[in-house]
Amino acid sequence: MSIQFEKVSHTYSPDTPFSYAALKNVDLEITEGKMTAIIGATGSGKTTLVQHLNALLLPTAGKLTILDRVIQADEHPKKLKSLRKDVGLVFQFPEYQLFEETILKDIIFGPKNFGVSEEDAIKKAKEVLKLVDLDESYMDKSPLDLSGGQKRRVAIAGILAMDPKVLVLDEPTAGLDPQGSLQMMSLFRRLNKELGKTVLIVTHDMEHVLNYCDDVVVVKDGEIYCKEDVKSFFKRNTLCEELNILPPAIIQLKNACNQCGMHLPDDCFTVDELASAISKQVKRHE
Repeated sequence: MSIQFEKVSHTYSPDTPFSYAALKNVDLEITEGKMTAIIGATGSGKTTLVQHLNALLLPTAGKLTILDRVIQADEHPKKLKSLRKDVGLVFQFPEYQLFEETILKDIIFGPKNFGVSEEDAIKKAKEVLKLVDLDESYMDKSPLDLSGGQKRRVAIAGILAMDPKVLVLDEPTAGLDPQGSLQMMSLFRRLNKELGKTVLIVTHDMEHVLNYCDDVVVVKDGEIYCKEDVKSFFKRNTLCEELNILPPAIIQLKNACNQCGMHLPDDCFTVDELASAISKQVKRHE
């Protein structure tokens, strides 16, 4: 089963002088159960694309199929409430999601809205706070008192509390320090690999794409430029350059070695693999 866009377009402010085509005739299939990166330049249409997944935005043309539900242009979508439980979207700016007086009220809002008792919702809130590395002492704090990174963790916790089947994250590590980013990405991978959740991550961080994701989708000027598995994507040495994307450090190092006369294989994606390949090259010239 997959998430499928068929000829999907989205135009902001249609039939006005401010009309802007953010998505253009998009055909895309995303396999459920995988961790997929959505990348591209600022303004390319990444956020517009993922906001269609829980009908926050509706197509102005075309059709989207997700979790056996069909969202079609010019038709009012059905079962929106259940769709938004199954597809959790974490916004790029956590302030858009935090609105209650306390963190506890914010996290339990979603589960209670879907019929969970307050007692069970509070229990779930404690569980998801631990997942995002915040303790129960935060429950009575106001979201306004948190740092940017803490707000992001609470926003993620609020979505996880609803136990979605598909988790959509728009720049989820922005504002986090390196250790916090590592913890968050490890959490998302655990949710994907151990709990089978489909995870889509909009990101500019190619280290995260290489180290955590299965597939990568490139959005360019509102269209799908390409979709490949991550290793195939990074084997294409000129592609990141064409897209003005800085490759991961290990890829940069491999390319630098090749420019100095080495002939390292394309499938070196870790420090150990690169070190082994370099060692073999050196031994050949001893």
